[in-house]
Amino acid sequence: MSVLPTAPALASAKLIDPQALMTIRSLELRARAVVEGFWKGMHRSPYHGFSVEFTEYRQYTPGDDPRYLDWRVYARSDRYFIKKYEDETNLRVYLLADQSKSMDYGSRGYTKATYASTMAATLAYFLHLQGDAVGLLTFDEKVREYLPARQRVGHLRQIMLSLERPGGGKGTDLLAPLERITALIRKRGLVALMSDFLAPIDRLERSLIALTACGHEVTVFQIVDPAEIALGLEAASVFEDVESAQTLYIDPAAARSEYVKKFEAHCAALHAICRKLGISYQRLSTDQPLEIALFGFLQERMRRGRQFRRASSGGGRG
Repeated sequence: MSVLPTAPALASAKLIDPQALMTIRSLELRARAVVEGFWKGMHRSPYHGFSVEFTEYRQYTPGDDPRYLDWRVYARSDRYFIKKYEDETNLRVYLLADQSKSMDYGSRGYTKATYASTMAATLAYFLHLQGDAVGLLTFDEKVREYLPARQRVGHLRQIMLSLERPGGGKGTDLLAPLERITALIRKRGLVALMSDFLAPIDRLERSLIALTACGHEVTVFQIVDPAEIALGLEAASVFEDVESAQTLYIDPAAARSEYVKKFEAHCAALHAICRKLGISYQRLSTDQPLEIALFGFLQERMRRGRQFRRASSGGGRG
């Protein structure tokens, strides 16, 4: 099973415990805390830069050209950073966030939905600082809200407000958001799909093929709770499926082995679809610091390098 690497750049950094992070009520403040902590961890290490897709930040040293100082970063961190652009056009990123009932589960005092929203907010905040255009689509059994990719003043706040709104549906339809985003966007961009994927995935491949065939880069984040990975239940109980309302008696001691086998097989099938289509896949447990998730996202961008340069050619909607 694919896991995010522990980067030497962040190994010695003080990462934020997700449990402590979720006590911050403001979603935007949570995102800012992760991004600023990430920058500090990276700049204390010898690891610099990601790819042509992102701005490279490093601390100012005497002799650097002051024209490249980023004053917005200074206003937020009270530190001087140099920014360099290797491509003048903007990356267009579309965040697809699952808000179905299954995402409301959480064994650590917060839910998968809260973790996913915080990760989406972190990516949006980071990309907005880079000057990239960010859009959002929320969904459950149907598409709930869509914000086109923009870099305008106030747009980031609209994304945060949308992510803070709870989902209203029950089931999960993974095809509807992919079909909708394929129909909506015309300029080539990056689509980040965030879900627990605890739904049938037999028809998922066809929708992902349609998206990648349009020239879009796709990255998949599977958000899971630690208790879901190993069936972390103590006593036998009767459970109700929040999406189907069906009840089921489970004895953890008897069911754990078979459950883990089926759960890992489901995740492996999802990973295999992504690998076949050249799509980035990361399985994230909700006890994992979000700085590591952000690093994994950017590391994948670096790996892909110039294959998916930011493109501004062509017209149409976006």
